[in-house]
This record gives sequence, structure tokens and C-alpha cells, in this order.
Amino acid sequence: MGMARDLWSSSPQAREVFEEADSALGFSLSQLCFEGPEDVLRQTINAQPAILAVSIAYLRATPQFSETTARPALLAGHSLGEYTALVAAQVLSFKDALCLARERGRLMQEAGAKHRGGMLAIIGLDEPVVRDVCDACGIQIANINCPGQIVVSGLADSLAQATELAKAKGAQMIVPLQVSGAFHSRLMEPAARGMADAISGLAFGDAAIPIVANTTALPIAKAEVVRAELLNQLLNCVQWQKSIEYMIDEGVTTFIEIGPGQVLSGLIKRISKDVDAISAEKNDSQKSAMR
Repeated sequence: MGMARDLWSSSPQAREVFEEADSALGFSLSQLCFEGPEDVLRQTINAQPAILAVSIAYLRATPQFSETTARPALLAGHSLGEYTALVAAQVLSFKDALCLARERGRLMQEAGAKHRGGMLAIIGLDEPVVRDVCDACGIQIANINCPGQIVVSGLADSLAQATELAKAKGAQMIVPLQVSGAFHSRLMEPAARGMADAISGLAFGDAAIPIVANTTALPIAKAEVVRAELLNQLLNCVQWQKSIEYMIDEGVTTFIEIGPGQVLSGLIKRISKDVDAISAEKNDSQKSAMR
């Protein structure tokens, strides 16, 4: 609880972001972030715009992204994180991205209620073995995060079957994720249909900085390609490991994680120990502790 409260207290730019978010959504998202209740904040319909708002607050409060410093060579975002990349790349305004994230959360929550599914993180198995598990159990790979960490999505009964099969194949650990549906799978088709309508009503621009797409791990920039990516990623695997490997191959040596948490920084270091991965939240926490 209290997500980004210290950032709000210390940064005028962050306060402006939360004020804009509250105005755009018509309710106090900032109060929900800072005070909860936590069970309401964790609901997908609220969590997605909240995470986006916090991420943009960090983005605008991070000195590395000021107009006087070099801009990033490439952008990428994990799942919802692509929406932060859209704002950073000037594809969508913050207001439009925020309202779209809220609608995405609503539609994904509804799809999850219609098709009772979930997600599991499988630790310690290679991708071909996990694909065999998925084929046998009728589920899908949802995220390939880093070597040895793959997330799968599917119906609850199928995930139970997959748990036993993955253990039999030598998985070190199976971790059920606290989510409201089988995200990044075909069970999100109702959400994708609704998102197509929502996206059609928004003005997208071409990306000022190329975005490495979740589904292909390749850079995209044209507005129409970005639109298609936002729909494809609802139904298909987030290729995070390949995205990071692509950027490293392109010469990227420093990654800055913008948003709440330090999960992506940890994944990046597991993908390659030869790059720097910096968390904006960690830096902000360190500065707060020094005040």
C-alpha cells in the first residue's frame, strides 16, 4: 500500500501526473494508489491504470529522460508496460493511454470471469519442454521471461494437470500467479474484440522511438502496426527474453526500469550479466531514505 506516495511527495512532475490521471478517469486514482483498499486496487480494472500512472510518474520524474539528456535508443514494456512505452514514444497521449489501460483492465477482468482460468510460473524447465506440457494440457505459453522462467495460461483444470506434468518433467517450482484470468491466451478473445473497438476511436501517432514489440521481439514504429500489436499481445506470448536479447544485440548496454517494482531489472540481469539494469523505484527509495 502507499504505491508511489514518496514519489508524489518529492516530485512536482509526479504530482502533475496523478492530478491528470484523477481528472481523466473521473475518480481519485491517486487516493486508491496511496490508501487503498488493497483488494480494490488489485482488481485488474484498477491495477492496470494505477500501474500505468505510477510508471508515467516515474518516467517524468526520472532525470535520465529529461530533454537535456540523450533519449533511449529503444523502448520495450512487459505486457501492460507496452502502454508506458507508447506514452514515452509519443504514440498516445497519457490521457488516452490511461483510459485505454482502464478499458483493457475492465475487459480482461470480464473475460477472466467468463472463462475461469489463471497463470502459472514454471521454474527450471526449458521452453521446448514447457511447450510439450502446454500441448498435452491444452494451455498456452504466456510469458517467456528469462532462462528458466516461463509463465503459462489456461483454464483452471488444465493448469492443475499442467502442474503435475511439469513436476514430473523436473520443474524446480510451480508458482500460481495472483491474476484474475488466463492472460496472453486465446481465452482473452472477448477482451481483444472489445479492445479493437476502443483502439479504433483513438488517435495513434508513429513512434518517435522504436518499441520492441512483446509478440515479435522486433522494433515497431508505424501507428497501424502498434495498433495491431496491442491486440496481438492480449492473445499471445510476451517474448520478454527475446526482446532483451534483441536490444543487447543492437548495442544496448544500460536498461532503466520505469515503474513500480524491480522485477524486470532482475529478469534482465538473469538474461545477461554483461548489462546494467537500473530500477527507477529503487533509486527513488534510496533518495527517500537519504532525506
